[in-house]
Amino acid sequence: MEVPRRTTRTPSNRSRWTVLAALAAALLAPVPFIDAPTAQAAPVLISQGKTATASSTENGGTPASAAVDGNTGTRWSSAFSDPQWLQVDLGASATLSQVVLRWETAYGRAFEIQVSATGSSPWTTIYSTTTGTGGVQTLNVTGSGRYVRMYGTTRSTGYGYSLWEFQVYGEFGTVPPTTPPTTPPPTGTPVEPTDPRNPNLGPNTFVFDPSTPTSTIQGRLNTIFTAQEQNQFGPERYAVLFKPGTYTADVNLGFFTQVAGLGFSPDDVNLNGHVRAEATWFGGNATQNFWRAAENLSVTLPAGVTVERWAVSQAAPYRRMHLRGAQNQIQLWNGGDGWSSGGLMADTRIDGLVVSGSQQQWYSRNSEFGNGWTGSVWNMVFQGVTGAPPPNFPNPSHTVIGTTPTVREKPFLYVDGTGEYRVFVPALRQNSSGTTWYNKTPAGSSISLSQFFIVRQGTPAATINAALAQGKNLLFAPGLHRINDTIRITRADTVVLGLGLATIEPQNGVTAMSVADVNGVKVAGIMFEAGTTNSATLMEVGPAGSSADHAANPTSLHDVFFRIGGAVAGKATNSLVINSDDVIGDHMWLWRADHGNPGTYGWTVNPADTGLVVNGDDVTMYGLFVEHYQKYQTIWNGERGRTYFYQNEMPYDPPNQAAWMNGSTRGYAAYKVADAVNTHEAWGLGSYCYFNVNPAVVGERSFEVPNKTGVRFHNMVSVSLGGVGTINRVINNTGGPANLATQTIYVVNYP
Repeated sequence: MEVPRRTTRTPSNRSRWTVLAALAAALLAPVPFIDAPTAQAAPVLISQGKTATASSTENGGTPASAAVDGNTGTRWSSAFSDPQWLQVDLGASATLSQVVLRWETAYGRAFEIQVSATGSSPWTTIYSTTTGTGGVQTLNVTGSGRYVRMYGTTRSTGYGYSLWEFQVYGEFGTVPPTTPPTTPPPTGTPVEPTDPRNPNLGPNTFVFDPSTPTSTIQGRLNTIFTAQEQNQFGPERYAVLFKPGTYTADVNLGFFTQVAGLGFSPDDVNLNGHVRAEATWFGGNATQNFWRAAENLSVTLPAGVTVERWAVSQAAPYRRMHLRGAQNQIQLWNGGDGWSSGGLMADTRIDGLVVSGSQQQWYSRNSEFGNGWTGSVWNMVFQGVTGAPPPNFPNPSHTVIGTTPTVREKPFLYVDGTGEYRVFVPALRQNSSGTTWYNKTPAGSSISLSQFFIVRQGTPAATINAALAQGKNLLFAPGLHRINDTIRITRADTVVLGLGLATIEPQNGVTAMSVADVNGVKVAGIMFEAGTTNSATLMEVGPAGSSADHAANPTSLHDVFFRIGGAVAGKATNSLVINSDDVIGDHMWLWRADHGNPGTYGWTVNPADTGLVVNGDDVTMYGLFVEHYQKYQTIWNGERGRTYFYQNEMPYDPPNQAAWMNGSTRGYAAYKVADAVNTHEAWGLGSYCYFNVNPAVVGERSFEVPNKTGVRFHNMVSVSLGGVGTINRVINNTGGPANLATQTIYVVNYP
C-alpha cells in the first residue's frame, strides 16, 4: 500500500514533541544483559563500512549504506509496504554472536534476522519476532554467513522501516569463506518462504487499497505511464494491483504494464474513471500497442463520458473485465486517426456496445456484450459470446462459434476476506458460453500464496528449480529474469503465474522452460525473450515422444508470449514445441521482431525458423498469433488439433526470393498441417504479407494442408498489406492471388 510520501524523512516533518518522546524512549529502552559464551571474546563490530543493499529506499533517498556508516544521525528508510529488507555483505563468512538494531520511530513489529552464504536464497533465520519493541534492540544470535539481513514482514507504523544503524557483531576466520554455488541446491534445501499476507512482490509491483489517497494512486499511475508510453524494448516491467474497494483513477496503460484487481470477482474492485490504451505516442496508429494487460476489474466511466478506448494490437489482453453502463461503448481503435491490429477479450462483460472501428482482426471468447458489437475489417471471431453479431463471413467478416468446447480460464491473484493473498485456478468448462463470474460463482480451486515461491529479478535458475522440487508453485514478479539453466516443471498441477508481463530470457542457448508430460500444469502471464545465443527451443511442453492422456486435466498456457529480437539480437530455432497431448493454448503471440532497438532485427540478425510446433494429439488453440518467422510459422503434426482464430504476418524482410524458398516452392506457408495428419479443424484464419525489403517476393500460399475429408478449414483471408508483395494462394491451390491489384482474398470453406 502507498500512502502520501513526505518530501523528506527527517524528524522535522513530525511533531517536535512526538519525536523527542520517541527518541527518549529509544535511549532509555532497557538493553537485555548478554551472557557471553565461555571462552569467546567480546563481540566485535564487523559490519560498519561494509556494502549494504535494501529492497527499497524511500523516495529514492535514505540509502542502505547510511545504516552501516557508524553515524547515528543518518539512516536508511524503506518504502511504505511489506515486506522489506536491509542486507549487509560482510565480505567473508563470519560466526555471528550479536545484532544490534537502532530503530528510528518507524520500526519493525515483526521481522527476522537471516544469514546466507551467497546473498540469495536459501536464507537461514537466526532470530525472529512478532513483538518488536523498536528503540535499540540488542539480539543474541547464533549462526554464520557472509550476508546478514533484517527481513521485515510487519511495520509498526504507516511508514516504512527505518534504521539509524544495523550493527552485526562476530568473528571472521571461524568458518571458511563461501562462493555462490555452481550447481542447483539439493532438493531438501529450504527456499525463502512467502508470507501470504504481506508478500514481497518485487519493487515494480504497486498494491493499493481504498485508504490510499487518490492523489498517490494517480501520481504513481502517471509516473509509470510516462516511463512506459513508448518503452517497447526496455527491460522495465510493472504491475499495479487494487485490493477490493472503490477508487477514482485514470489508468492509461503503456508498454509492459499490467493493471489488475485483487478481488474474487471483477466487481469487487470498481474504478471510477478509465482503464484505457491509446496510441497518441504513434500518431494514433495503434498497430504497435503491444504488451499490456487489463484484468479482473470493473470500470465506471466519469459522468458525461460514454467512450472507453482499448486501442491495441497483439499481446494486450482485456480479460475478466466489466465495463459498466449500457449507454457506454468500448472502442478497439484510436477513434478516427489510425489502425489497430489484433487483440483478445475473454471472460469479460461489456454492458454496452463494442465498436471495432479500424481494428483489423479480433478474437472474443466467453464474453457478454449487452448491446452487441459493430464493425469489421478482415477477421473477427466470436466464440461462446452472448451478444455476438450474426455470422455472415465475409460480408462482414464475422466468424461466430456458439460455444467453447474445452477451456480453462487464466489463474489470477486475489486477496480473500482475511487479507491473505491467494491464487484462484478456474476449473475446466465444457461447451461453455458467457463469463465464469457474472451473476454466478466461478468453479475452481484456491491456493494460498504460501504455496508459491516468488521469483524476483536476479533469482538464479538453481533456486527456482529447488523451489519446484520442493513442491512450490511459481509467481514471477515484474522484471526481466535472465537465467542460465532451464526452469523444469515436473510436478502435476504446478501453477506458474507472472505479474507485469514478467519476461524470462535464457542465456547460453538453453531452453527457458520445460514442462514434463504430467497433468494440469498452468503457465500464465509470462513472456519468453530469446537471448543472443541461439536456443533450439524457448519452451517445451512435454518431452519428445510424450503420449500420456491428459484429457481430464490438460496443461494450459494463458497469455504466454514469445519474442525473438527487438530488445536484443535474439535467436531461437523454435519458440514453442508442444509434445504433450490435450494441451490448451489460451491467447499466445509468438513474434520474430520486424522492428526494435538498432542492431536487434534483420534477416540474418534475429534468425528464427518456426514459432509453434505441435506434435501432441488433441491440442486446442484459442487466439493464436504467430508472426514473421523465416520458415513455416506454425507446423501441426498431431492428430485432432483445433485452432479458433489465427493471425499471421509473413516475414517482412526476405532480401530476395532465393533467400526464401522451400525447395522449389516460393516461401513457406503461415500454417502447415503435416501430410500424415488425418483430422484437423480451424476457424477464422488470416495471413498477411508486407515484403517491404523486396516487394517482388512471393509467398506461394498462406495455408498448406493435406487433402483429406477430416482436415477442414473455415473462414480464411489472405491480405497483401498496401499491395506490398504477393501471396499467390490462400489455401493449397485455392484462392488468390492477393497483390497490389486485389489486396484481400477470402475463402469460406476448404475443402
